[in-house]
Amino acid sequence: MRFGIMFFASATGDAHETYRTMLDAARLADDGGLAAVWTPERHFDTFGGVFPNPALTSAALATVTSRMQLRAGSLISPLHHTVRIAEDWSVVDNLSGGRAAVSFGAGWNTNDFVLGPDSYADRRAVMLEQLDTVRSLWRGAAVELPNGAGRPTAVRLHPRPVQPELPVWLTSSGSVRTFADAGALGVNVLTHLIGQDLDQLAEKIDVYRKARAEHGHRAEDGIVSLMLHTHLDEDAGTAVARSRTPFREYLRSAVGLERQAAGGGGTISGGLSLPDEDIPDDLIEELLDVTYERYLHQGSLIGSPDSCAAMVERLTATGVDEVACLIDFGLPADGILAGIGPLCALAARHG
Repeated sequence: MRFGIMFFASATGDAHETYRTMLDAARLADDGGLAAVWTPERHFDTFGGVFPNPALTSAALATVTSRMQLRAGSLISPLHHTVRIAEDWSVVDNLSGGRAAVSFGAGWNTNDFVLGPDSYADRRAVMLEQLDTVRSLWRGAAVELPNGAGRPTAVRLHPRPVQPELPVWLTSSGSVRTFADAGALGVNVLTHLIGQDLDQLAEKIDVYRKARAEHGHRAEDGIVSLMLHTHLDEDAGTAVARSRTPFREYLRSAVGLERQAAGGGGTISGGLSLPDEDIPDDLIEELLDVTYERYLHQGSLIGSPDSCAAMVERLTATGVDEVACLIDFGLPADGILAGIGPLCALAARHG
């Protein structure tokens, strides 16, 4: 089992402080031997919106790390010009000495698509076409596009990347179709436990492995990365107590973003919908308590290296190859940084 760190802050305060914590945590994780650092793409909301561009954050992370892979988790590609995606990540690859990687996502928040409204209806097909084009550009192929005068023009990627192949993931909110697509394409998968449990995930991983084999890829070579909320301390009770209130408020922010997306005329993450009626405040508080307890016991790494060992073993049995540890779910900076050492200890134990 490999471990990386992931950022997705619900930042209502100083963005500079959020970025400084990201850099400090990445330094510690890099020194501690963790595999990767993921930064997301989110827009126009306190929930994740401090991270609107994973290429920019990865470029910054390239200056303070030397080992870890620098990953977009996820790049919402239908919002952007395909060639510009390839250019940005080639710069990151050069800045980092060949450590760039991208998880492509189709997006779900209709409000994000003010950046690319024409792509929203067919965003999944657009994403898959972009993924193919970015990989071709990365390998050195030319792509023909109209220039400002409308004339076909062949463009190649400059600067040339360090890596001959861009490491690619597909982000899945739980759709078995995405697992099958990732297998057929021979790319990796990034997923989470929102709307699916480990038994369901195991079935989808099996679909993924079979699709890889059926399309000429080595089944065992693909990486399944699972995002889990993570906070560790040498004492499990301390980690649980420290995380409870921040996690509940983080969940509250997530619900707010989902409602904003639904109000904009779209679905929420995973293609689901929300009821029109308001949920009473007392029921919201009860749901936050129940959800925290579910995550604590079934869908997170919150505790000590000893108390989390059973969860890691269960993940391994499920077929997960790697954990993307979401560490900035509302904890103060000193709490986030304090959790990196025990996380590195957990990784060393199970690596």
